[in-house]
Amino acid sequence: MGVVVILCCWILLLSISSNSTISVHSRVVVDRKLSDVYPRRNIDHSYKYNALALTPQMGWNSWNHFQCNINETLIKQTADAMSSTGLAALGYHYINLDDCWGELNRDSKGNLVPKASTFPSGIKALADYVHTKGLKLGIYSDAGTQTCSKRMPGSLGHEEQDAKTFASWGVDYLKYDNCENTGTSPKERYPKMSKALLDSGRSIFFSLCEWGQDDPATWAPSLGNSWRTTGDIQDNWPSMIGIADQNDKWASYAGPGGWNDPDMLEVGNGGMTTEEYRSHFSIWALVKAPLLIGCDLRSMSTITFELLGNKEVIAVNQDKLGVQGKKVKKDGDLEVWAGALSNNRVAVILLNRGSTESSITAYWSDIGLHSSTNAHVRDVWEHSTKSNVQGKLSAQVGSHACKMYVLTPY
Repeated sequence: MGVVVILCCWILLLSISSNSTISVHSRVVVDRKLSDVYPRRNIDHSYKYNALALTPQMGWNSWNHFQCNINETLIKQTADAMSSTGLAALGYHYINLDDCWGELNRDSKGNLVPKASTFPSGIKALADYVHTKGLKLGIYSDAGTQTCSKRMPGSLGHEEQDAKTFASWGVDYLKYDNCENTGTSPKERYPKMSKALLDSGRSIFFSLCEWGQDDPATWAPSLGNSWRTTGDIQDNWPSMIGIADQNDKWASYAGPGGWNDPDMLEVGNGGMTTEEYRSHFSIWALVKAPLLIGCDLRSMSTITFELLGNKEVIAVNQDKLGVQGKKVKKDGDLEVWAGALSNNRVAVILLNRGSTESSITAYWSDIGLHSSTNAHVRDVWEHSTKSNVQGKLSAQVGSHACKMYVLTPY
């Protein structure tokens, strides 16, 4: 009798073990497939460095539209517009000065000096104003002897002094460029400012602008919150789409605390069509790029606002899972981009780089889902939902246009 009981127990345990193995194996197959499509490296992201950038930064930067033609009135008016239009409430919090805010030379104590003719009240007063709007102020410097405009000193050799200056002014963000760098490796120059900001006494977002020359995705995550992977964007389709391609190869290096940066948005500056700008904004959102507006907020059109203010597209960018989407399928000029989202959802873009309207199909196998999976499909530009979609997703897509969806499997 005892032998029978033991034998039965052994059979029961074997059955449970076998069933558990099948169940676990099934989960592993699903998880492995998703991770194969959307890999992410196990790297030390910079949220351990300064606890910022758990999602990509959102805001505005002066360069794309204004270049060196900036002043404190413009910056205040931009902060006003960010607040009054409702963009701030959507997450656009940084108001960032780019190059040309300072005098050509330092003062007698070696300090950076705001340009008297354009920022007569100083940067601290400007920061105070921006903060009253519930926003944050960003500033610009360079890991070289001068900035890229050659109208200001760089911070090379002055990292600690300048970081303390920025902190004393109430600055919240530093974009750190790479001009006039004396030929010294960025791996030597950028860590100095990284440490100086940590020691400044203020929490300051660190945006490395090294242009991707020395593959910063491989070494910058422990130094800052974002790193440029490309050269400067221009307000035209070839530049924008080419930069998207260059940034794509580094997808696995991004994550909460540290993001690949394919440069700022050109939406609203006039060099592309509405559909091209929609593609631009959609790709930047999917790939977890910083969403830094580059147009004149004071006079943006309704169409520009509707593009930049799409809550559903922004939600993809700001998703807490923090997985950078990527190109998963290419058939000539027809592409599928996709990325994993929280709660087992998937974001998908059908992108037509060609000159004529075409049909594009994303099969579930392209985006990491089993072919038998049913999903609710949300069109985030049309704000419409289709249910019980299985196996594939197809759409007619115009030239240089895209369709963007969020899939919720069930």
